[in-house]
Amino acid sequence: MIVLRLLLVIALLALPASVLAADKAKTIEELVKMYDSSSCKACHAEIYAQWEKSHHARSLMGVQGGLMMTPLAMRGATVFSPDTPEKATMKNFPCFKCHLPQALTSAENSVAVEFAQALLAGNKDKVGQLRITCLVCHNEKAIIHRIQEGKPEKGVLYSTKALASHPDKGYKTVKKSSVMDHSIFCGQCHGLGPNFDAENPYQCATLYGNYIHAYIPRGGTKSCQDCHSDHRYAPDFDDHELTGKLLKDSIYLDVQTLGYEWLRKSKDLRPMLVVNTKIWQKAGHEIPDG
Repeated sequence: MIVLRLLLVIALLALPASVLAADKAKTIEELVKMYDSSSCKACHAEIYAQWEKSHHARSLMGVQGGLMMTPLAMRGATVFSPDTPEKATMKNFPCFKCHLPQALTSAENSVAVEFAQALLAGNKDKVGQLRITCLVCHNEKAIIHRIQEGKPEKGVLYSTKALASHPDKGYKTVKKSSVMDHSIFCGQCHGLGPNFDAENPYQCATLYGNYIHAYIPRGGTKSCQDCHSDHRYAPDFDDHELTGKLLKDSIYLDVQTLGYEWLRKSKDLRPMLVVNTKIWQKAGHEIPDG
């Protein structure tokens, strides 16, 4: 009887781990399907169209469609690079923390292997399928204070307000997120700077750190959402016209000149020019950064 009870306890303790493993994607295709947000388009067509043009929709592609993470898959190219693609794990891709956060919680290391192989093969179609979709922001990253509020619930969307019902087969409920309309929500990825939580720290985005340590102390009152108000989250660095307009509206250049002649000695007049240039900007953070 004691042996039976012991076996039962061991089985029960092992169950959560096996269930968790079964819930994780083993391939890129499975991970893409798990976070597929295409059903959102039916009711939120305008928002979905904005998102499709955003960097969130091509978070692993870089500017102009470049495979920016390729060095992480190349042996010896970085301290994170595996010896071979087949040995790749999630730890080899620290950029996933922000560029593909769902991979860290919902994917097996086999996805990292497939991703490394795709990078080395220059397979843009496969890499381009991996995106920061609606479900990443409206579920995966919607709760920050998890000890107090718990983890995001499966089958639940989070937004700036709650809805009693939601016309979606998989997500029928919308709950209010306490952070989604605050800059700290964006700060999860557009961060404070050095990532000291990694086994080998690395420098990355500092927008949120610059925002809270420079913009707010100078008297700034706007949130990230006040300026980046639609789901395109401009600037779009692939859209040169849009980016140019935003920079023109945000950056100021003041040039003052003074011309004179310097008389060094009799009959030796030398033309001189003094140029004073001042550049400043009104954005809530440094430019550029990510």
